[in-house]
Amino acid sequence: MLQPATLKFLKDLKKNNTREWFEKNRKAYEYAKEDFALLINSVIVQLGKKDKSIASLTAKECVYRINRDVRFSKNKAPYKNNMAASLISGGKKSDNAGYYIHIQPGGESFIGGGRYMVEPDQLKKIRQEIDYNWEEFDKIIHNKKFTACYGELERGEGMSLSREPKGYEKDNPAIDYIKLKSWVATTPLTDADLTGKDLVKKIIAALETLKPLLDFLNRALNE
Repeated sequence: MLQPATLKFLKDLKKNNTREWFEKNRKAYEYAKEDFALLINSVIVQLGKKDKSIASLTAKECVYRINRDVRFSKNKAPYKNNMAASLISGGKKSDNAGYYIHIQPGGESFIGGGRYMVEPDQLKKIRQEIDYNWEEFDKIIHNKKFTACYGELERGEGMSLSREPKGYEKDNPAIDYIKLKSWVATTPLTDADLTGKDLVKKIIAALETLKPLLDFLNRALNE
C-alpha cells in the first residue's frame, strides 16, 4: 500500500506546479519518492517469482524522473503530477515489452503494459508474429482472465493505422491487431486501491495476467 501522504503530495503538486513550491516541499517529495520505490521493489520481488526476466531489477532502474522535459511542449509545468515505473528486462529504456505502473490521484491511476509506439523494424517483427501465430495470439488476448482484467488492447489516438499495412490483406483474420502500432493493455486503480492493504496483491494479479502477451511480443522482438 501507498501512504496517504504520497497521494497528498501528488495532489498538492498538481495545484502548485512550480519550482519554488517544489523546493519548499522537497521533504514531502523525498518521502513520496521513497514510498513509491518501496511499492515498486515489493512488486519486483513478488512478480519476479513468476517472471525471472525482471527479478534482478531495482526500483531505481524502473522509476521515471518526476521532472518533465518541457523543451518541445507548450505545457511548461516543470513536474509530472504522477509517479510511474516500467518493469522491463534490461531497465526502463529497454526496447522489450514490459509492465507499467502509473500512480496519479483523482482516478487517473492504472497498471498494465505491452509495447508502446513501436519502431518500424520492430513493427514488422510483431506484425509477422501475429500473422504467423494468430491462433496463439487470439487465445492470449481473449483469455477469460485477460478480458476480465483488461477488456481489449488499447486503441487510442494514433495507436492504429486506418488501413492495412503493405503486404497484408483486409480479410486477414488478424488484421485489426496487425494494424496496431502499439500493443498495450491497461486496467485502472482507484484512489482507494492505492492506500489499500491489498494493493501489491492486486497489482501482481493483473501483471501476471499480462505476462503471456509480453512473452509473445518479446519473442517476436528478440528472435
